[in-house]
Amino acid sequence: MSSELMSALEALAAEKNIDEMYLLERLEQSLAKSYESILKLEWDARVTIDRATGAIYVYEIVPVGEPDEETGEYSAFEERDVTPGDVSRIAAQNAKNVIMSIVRDAARQAIFSEFSDRKGELVTGTVLQSTPDFTIIKIREGVEAELPHFDTKRHSSERNEKPTNEHYRHNQRLKSLIIEVRDPNIMESSGRSENTRPSIVVSRTHPDLIRRLFEIEVPEIYDGIVEIKSIAREAGARSKVAVSSRESNLDPVGACVGPKGSRVRMVVEELRNERVDVIQWDESPSAFVANALSPAKVTNVIVDEATHYATVIVPDDQLSLAIGKEGQNARLAARLTGWHIDIKSASLLSDLPSVVHTLFDEEEPNESEDGRCEYISPDGIRCRNHAREGSRFCRIHENAALGAANDAVEEAENVAAAKDAAKDAAAEAAPAEAAPDAAAADAAAPTDGEEELI
Repeated sequence: MSSELMSALEALAAEKNIDEMYLLERLEQSLAKSYESILKLEWDARVTIDRATGAIYVYEIVPVGEPDEETGEYSAFEERDVTPGDVSRIAAQNAKNVIMSIVRDAARQAIFSEFSDRKGELVTGTVLQSTPDFTIIKIREGVEAELPHFDTKRHSSERNEKPTNEHYRHNQRLKSLIIEVRDPNIMESSGRSENTRPSIVVSRTHPDLIRRLFEIEVPEIYDGIVEIKSIAREAGARSKVAVSSRESNLDPVGACVGPKGSRVRMVVEELRNERVDVIQWDESPSAFVANALSPAKVTNVIVDEATHYATVIVPDDQLSLAIGKEGQNARLAARLTGWHIDIKSASLLSDLPSVVHTLFDEEEPNESEDGRCEYISPDGIRCRNHAREGSRFCRIHENAALGAANDAVEEAENVAAAKDAAKDAAAEAAPAEAAPDAAAADAAAPTDGEEELI
């Protein structure tokens, strides 16, 4: 029996690419625990397997002498042979479970070694099983991945990587992104044992999934000629992708969209009809913000680099399109650009005093006569800064006037109150110029029956 066991262990080690010595050591440890229970030993047991003949020996480790008075531990031990007569039969019963466990652990370790450096890669697999909490995907023979979609309210330590609009069926082919490879040597203290779950965790909601899909469909991105600068995604609903080109004569948006939209259509189909907007990246923050709000048309963008806020002016008929359903378009644009975006309609600012109106006038605005900022402080001292090109104020007082007017308008209850508040804000920014604008604002004020601001 011993020789047959050794032959079987050698064949298994060669087939599964497992170290034979490691296999024998694990078997010895398992047999030692079994014999402690079977033989009802008072002390620990040690099992050795002869590497040449396969003979099995069982020893009880018995302490010698008296224990230490302080710690109560023994310092010397001796081994007493307690090998039973039917040692081979007991070894055979334990060998199967031990070997299967070793094979599973070795396979998980091999998977970890292969995929631990492949995080962020796109893999294609087939759906094996889908449960309310996760979906098992077969990447290849013997390699499985987990796509978790736990209810994070009930399982706060778990994650949800499945878009809400997707449902999977058996044997369905699926592309996903590797986001984690669990180390089999580390046991996490969770409700579900890590040994019962695949080592590889994949995602269908990660923004980099779109990046990898575009690399497959667009050769210019794969070659590095076109670069994806940033991605903002609400999985299952809509995504925005900002692209730029390293060659001046190549249109990056056209390269990603493809002839008649063929390239972006393949990405949309893989994402189960999730809407994907490809926009032009720009070094100028104002131009980038305007592009990010596509398909809405933007009249003007005023950026405040100190606070990282961008005030966007859009025509009245483009306001709802710029904001999007439940604010989705504006929310994705803010994520894509990294700027806080405040969207205003043109009609809201059309009746404001000239100090604000000139900032958004599509025609050429009036300039300061002497090139200096026309702001006058409450003490009667005029600002010494140069006025911005096309404006009567320097950047500091121009932004201050705009911010004060916007805040006053937002707090107003109706159009008349908005105009009065904006007039006061403008007067503080430019007392010398406020009076004519105030008269014009009073003349244009609505009557009591006119509609209030929303």
